[in-house]
Amino acid sequence: MRVTVLASGSGTILDAMCAAGVPVVAVVVDRPCGATEVAGRHGIPSHLVARESFGDDFDRVEYSRRLVTVLDDLGTDLVVMAGFGTILAGPVFDAYDGRVLNTHPALLPAFKGWHAVRDALAAGVKVTGCTVHVATTEVDDGPILAQEAVEVRADDTEASLHERIKEVERRLYVVTVLDVVARGSVAVGSGQPTEDTP
Repeated sequence: MRVTVLASGSGTILDAMCAAGVPVVAVVVDRPCGATEVAGRHGIPSHLVARESFGDDFDRVEYSRRLVTVLDDLGTDLVVMAGFGTILAGPVFDAYDGRVLNTHPALLPAFKGWHAVRDALAAGVKVTGCTVHVATTEVDDGPILAQEAVEVRADDTEASLHERIKEVERRLYVVTVLDVVARGSVAVGSGQPTEDTP
């Protein structure tokens, strides 16, 4: 499968995927970011599909149409969101139905949204974690492919907890994507969280 990674940040997930042998054919970013440098180090081309606005006038549907054109031109089979900061609209999910993956720093369906780690701490839960799921038009929804639990420690801050979740995320997401690529299709798992592995 030809994997295209969507990124907006430093590219740590992208780096882990490339190091593990995920067949990434291209990286698409929505803004200038470190992920393009990571792509370059691995000899992978990157493409900027820039957002013209980060305000209320942003046309999410039109942006998604432009993104689909680029994904199609790249011959994409599987879309892997890796810290992509733009919520996508229907055209992407129509074109790549069941073939857009995402990761989220919580055990979905708990703590959806941008502040999942902060919300988990505020709720006083003892366990949170990471979820890999099939992305849909509903944010942080869609079939769950894999989950792994992360203990919330008494002295955790948002930053310390998020960093431990990211460590799990970089491993769990890579393993899940490699499994999808090996099978040639997305298969929905049990969605049951596994124990945290040191």
